Amino acid sequence: MWLADNWIDYEVIDCSNGEKLERWGDYFLVRPDPQVIWNTDRNDKHWNKPNAHYHRSKKGGGEWEFFDLPKEWQIKYKDLVFNLKPFNFKHTGLFPEQATNWDWFSDLIEKEIANTGREIKVLNLFAYTGGATLAAANAGASVTHVDASKGMVNWAKENAESSGLRDKPIRWLVDDCMKFVEREIRRGNHYDAIIMDPPSYGRGPKGEIWKIEDEIHNLIKLCSKLMSDNPLFFLVNSYTTGLSPTVMEYMVATELKRYNGHIESSEIGLPVKQSGLVLPCGASARWTAYRNSEESTNNEI
Repeated sequence: MWLADNWIDYEVIDCSNGEKLERWGDYFLVRPDPQVIWNTDRNDKHWNKPNAHYHRSKKGGGEWEFFDLPKEWQIKYKDLVFNLKPFNFKHTGLFPEQATNWDWFSDLIEKEIANTGREIKVLNLFAYTGGATLAAANAGASVTHVDASKGMVNWAKENAESSGLRDKPIRWLVDDCMKFVEREIRRGNHYDAIIMDPPSYGRGPKGEIWKIEDEIHNLIKLCSKLMSDNPLFFLVNSYTTGLSPTVMEYMVATELKRYNGHIESSEIGLPVKQSGLVLPCGASARWTAYRNSEESTNNEI
């Protein structure tokens, strides 16, 4: 499992009976988590006195109960600053487990720029509040950030401002990701790296319906047509239980087989302070281009 274990401002303190206790900076939240099907003792005092608690409804959805939480606050991850606020369906505006992917591709970008001096163009689809966008831009890439929600794009811009990345080459777009990719193919545009974090279900700005099981392979196939002649990496994330890491790996490997590279996949997770175990939080498939002949002797796709 790939772990996001470099956080200072965030941690999962404990997990029990369908919920997790987290520390986000100075504030403690209790939120539901469908992976937590065990029931263990809740010994940490913050279980009983959190700053906020999201209660899941048996009828679907749920609501926040606030005790002592500001409307908005900030946390840092290395050089990046994120503005957080509780909103619908338990979210805070950040998926901290994705930090393991930020570290992975930031290292790739930095090394490629140091070795070649070339511009690295990154396309970030379903880009949400910009965690991956900021990490890529901070590493030196130029980024095209695409999300169907104007509110999420504005939030991402605020995070860029707070992180001191306002003047970095980031192109902010409110658009349906599938339609944007189709237009980019017609325009003949290409990218050196692609990141996608598609939802299980969603709607575009004009009501377009997205179901990941129906659309993900076709999107990966279309995105492969946007790859440059010298691509660097391709990353697909999923929080859909039925979409296993191996299935994502197979789809990416199939569509990028014309390139010389390596594919791997795994669950991603967060360490749990109380138990020392790991909370699984999703899955990722990562394709990386080989940069020399020695690398390509094994595990080619």
